[in-house]
Amino acid sequence: MTVSKDGLFDASEAKEAPDAPVGLTGRPVRELPQPAPLEKHGPARIISMVNQKGGVGKTTSSINLGACLAEQGRKVLLVDLDPQGALSAGLGVTQEEDAITVYDLMLDNTASIHGAIRHTNVSGLDLVPANIDLSAAEIQLVNEVGREQVLGRALRPVRGDYDYIIIDCQPSLGLLTVNSLACSDGVIIPMECEYFSLRGLALLTDTVEKVRDRINFDLEIIGILVTMFDRRTTHAREVMDRVVEVFGDRVFDTVITRTVRFPETSVAGEPIITWAPSSQGAQQYRNLALEVIERTV
Repeated sequence: MTVSKDGLFDASEAKEAPDAPVGLTGRPVRELPQPAPLEKHGPARIISMVNQKGGVGKTTSSINLGACLAEQGRKVLLVDLDPQGALSAGLGVTQEEDAITVYDLMLDNTASIHGAIRHTNVSGLDLVPANIDLSAAEIQLVNEVGREQVLGRALRPVRGDYDYIIIDCQPSLGLLTVNSLACSDGVIIPMECEYFSLRGLALLTDTVEKVRDRINFDLEIIGILVTMFDRRTTHAREVMDRVVEVFGDRVFDTVITRTVRFPETSVAGEPIITWAPSSQGAQQYRNLALEVIERTV
């Protein structure tokens, strides 16, 4: 039995059986180690969910990864960094007119993050909401000193209260996304298995490297998450093969397949593990949570 220095795992290291079945990535299916309960929480690992292309599953993955990490006993804070506020809506959090949002935290020095945090219906999962006001933040931050560090300063007071802080970024590589990357320990890149998503990966990885070289020396790509995968199409399988060929072990073993369950959960305002706990999608995100814990110990 192998236990990490942090004592986070009480199971043996994941091993590949010689006759293990092959997963959707073309690699043998591994038995993922189960994380041990935590004796205390924090400091949080901050993860940016980033892709400049829209409609690739960033918000869905933020919600469901956060819920599955909470199911594993981790305290998780989700941060909505998209002016559309889809993350907030996807968790059934109503927009209150006088509520403190991430916009206030970034532009108002008197705003407190403790006043912005909203509890969700999932135990251990909290949220900092966003609304359309955030669309003006990039313009207002342009002339600020240390403009790339504004979000990091806002999150600092609660970093010791959580195990993971997941930031759902807007589909852009602008100043808001740079703020997220500047304060993050790692990046998860959701991508749909189609040609234009593959092309955009090169630009995104280049941006991550520039932020690491110039602003945040500790930033790393935790993994590339393939979403909305349809194994029936030759195109999807070809793109998958190419992604694994280029990025290797950076690609998560877990693949999120296309299903009608995810749109249903968005309407219901809850994660898939509470809406359809025994579904394939729920199990896939549970596996992703185990992979993320394994990669971030």
